[in-house]
Amino acid sequence: MALLYTSLPDRAKVWLPMLEAAGERMIIGEDAVTDPAEVTYLACWQPPADLSRYPNLKAVICVAAGVDHMPPMPEGVVLTRTIASGIETMVRDWVVMATLMLHRQMPVYLEQATTGTWQAQGIYPSHSRCVGIMGMGRIGALASQTLSGLGFDVAGWSRSGTPVDGIDVYGADGLSDFLQRTDLLVCLLPLTDQTRGILNADLFAQLPHGAMLVHAGRGGQLEMDDLQAALDSGRLSSAMLDVTNPEPLPSEHWAWTDPRVIITPHVGSITDYAEGAQHALNVIHALRAGEEVPGLVDQSRGY
Repeated sequence: MALLYTSLPDRAKVWLPMLEAAGERMIIGEDAVTDPAEVTYLACWQPPADLSRYPNLKAVICVAAGVDHMPPMPEGVVLTRTIASGIETMVRDWVVMATLMLHRQMPVYLEQATTGTWQAQGIYPSHSRCVGIMGMGRIGALASQTLSGLGFDVAGWSRSGTPVDGIDVYGADGLSDFLQRTDLLVCLLPLTDQTRGILNADLFAQLPHGAMLVHAGRGGQLEMDDLQAALDSGRLSSAMLDVTNPEPLPSEHWAWTDPRVIITPHVGSITDYAEGAQHALNVIHALRAGEEVPGLVDQSRGY
């Protein structure tokens, strides 16, 4: 029994001693596989095209939190996404940073800096700003509670409407009400068939005039042309994006030079290598013990 690893070499240098210390065999790269029947677990970002080569494969462990790029798994093979506290806090930090930047009108000040313009803009207290977070999983709950602690009026939206301590959470039927009360919209949704293209003209039209967008979900959720139209109409006043559509964003794309938009190149988080290795060990141990598998993905839902 062995774990086949097909990801970054630098990550492998951390994973290998951790798995060996735990008594687990790790094979680095498909070229090193001598007996495919020995491979019972696969850790990767993108799996090999032909998983049938490994007849005893039990689990594919995605080395990151997102799994929307993954193909359907063969029958009998489970898919997990990495659960690591470092991912959650890094994305939370990016969301808080972006929220504060838009709240304090940083796009305007960055544009003024290009011309040496010293001009103060209006300052609004945090309690006057209604923040709405779409996607109330582990990261959304953490971000909502942090922003609430900073004084913002925070609400969440998820299809399930699962409660989060101290936060009003709207369910699937409450999307319109949620949007109408949201001055600053944060997207942390996973990419599914239902969320692809969800950030579009119809959704923006339900936000208050002059609303702001913070997008750290997945690029495929955002209709970039609709974003531009919403900015031009004043429906949106500014946006900060860590993910774009397409991604990477072409150098000639309008959003790069639009002063109302701030872009970071999908740097909201990176999986800590040691935390990722520990997650892989947790998956292996859970499968052997017949226990609940951490990060188990329901591919019919997309997360």
